[in-house]
Amino acid sequence: MYQPPPPLASDGATPGNQIVVIAPHFCAPYPVDLTISKKLLSIGEGNFGVFDINGNIIFKVKGKLLSIRDRRVLVDAAGVPLVSLQQKIVTCHRRWQVYRGDSSDSKDLLFSVKKSKLLQLKTSLHVFLASNTSENVCDFKIKGSFFERSCAIYAGDSNNIIAQMRKKHTVQSIVLDQDTYSITVYPNVDYAFIVALCVVLNEINMDRNDED
Repeated sequence: MYQPPPPLASDGATPGNQIVVIAPHFCAPYPVDLTISKKLLSIGEGNFGVFDINGNIIFKVKGKLLSIRDRRVLVDAAGVPLVSLQQKIVTCHRRWQVYRGDSSDSKDLLFSVKKSKLLQLKTSLHVFLASNTSENVCDFKIKGSFFERSCAIYAGDSNNIIAQMRKKHTVQSIVLDQDTYSITVYPNVDYAFIVALCVVLNEINMDRNDED
């Protein structure tokens, strides 16, 4: 029987457990604050940069803009692919599938993300791990307002928050017309996984044709 990830305590701490989706070394025993900036990197590197509190880049998103599936690849600072993200072509709920490394093979599927409802005014996405084949209950959910860059990520279908997004206003973001926002990832939560969710969240909400 499928078992969802363990829920977090209300203060964000885990009772001796980690939430790992991409790799355990992306889990820290303390909150991790990240900044995501768009329209920052060169065209060849994509338009997403993820930075730590010291301004060091730790992730980049490379896009294959001419691919039929709008494929993206999340890489580390050294350019090593962590996960590849691509939109499922035949779907009614804007489903994105995320695979390990640079793969698109079904055996390497880690998780998928889709809109919880076909039409929605506020952001509401459900996340299903690859092992959750029935998809009766989501493993994670994202709720809030992407327009205001104010969203929270929850463990399962619960009120236990594992990460929060908020708009970040800086002089650099205003002058350079960057879309900059910060993410706080709670302790013992895979922050590479959270970044991947933010990439999918952006793709789903920024799609020009948002009617299906």
